[in-house]
Amino acid sequence: MNKSVITNLLALLCALGGYFLDHAILFTVGLFALSGAVTNWLAVHMLFEKVPGLYGSGVIPARFEDFKKGIRDLMMEQFFTEDNIDRFLSDSSGKASTLDLAPVIEKVDLSPAFDNLVNVIENSSFGGMLAMVGGSEAIQPLKEPFIEKMKASIGEISQSDEFNTLLRDELEQPSVIAGMRDKVSDIIEKRLNELTPQLVKEIIQTMIRKHLGWLVVWGGVFGGAIGALAAVTNTF
Repeated sequence: MNKSVITNLLALLCALGGYFLDHAILFTVGLFALSGAVTNWLAVHMLFEKVPGLYGSGVIPARFEDFKKGIRDLMMEQFFTEDNIDRFLSDSSGKASTLDLAPVIEKVDLSPAFDNLVNVIENSSFGGMLAMVGGSEAIQPLKEPFIEKMKASIGEISQSDEFNTLLRDELEQPSVIAGMRDKVSDIIEKRLNELTPQLVKEIIQTMIRKHLGWLVVWGGVFGGAIGALAAVTNTF
């Protein structure tokens, strides 16, 4: 049982106990506690479920489109602004951030670069000399060492301040930043379009239902306190 059910049961037991034991204070405390707990439980329930005859219930599923729009606006206006993108491209001192391109470089297939180099040599004045020693097949053993050296060289270049400054300057062009924001917006839009009212309701329930349960608990506590005060002062 969750805290809401426990609170309601305790309040009901107090009310029933006070009624059958003819204990006015206990009955009043239980009745007021039950009233506060049930009212808050119903309010929490009405956030997620449509209750026939109760206007405003099921507000979260009913405002599904507004919820999606709010997420999109939050992401684009608070996180993916031009200033935030600019800060992402710079470190705390304002210098260009060093982007670690090593994993990308490692995955790049540089075989076409070697093949193009061989083609250039064959079509140059060295082509005849290369043909005398076996043609392009003679330099095929150099392919792997060439690729390794190329990756190492590109990696060193990508770590230099000059490269990162040039890269940042290029990425900070208004048209580039606008393109980034458009792509991010499209990704967010497509993901939000995959959401359904039921899924949205489940997401919000997962995030806040545990904490909303305390509304029921405190409703019972304050209701019981008011009931005790009412019974003691004979205002009930």
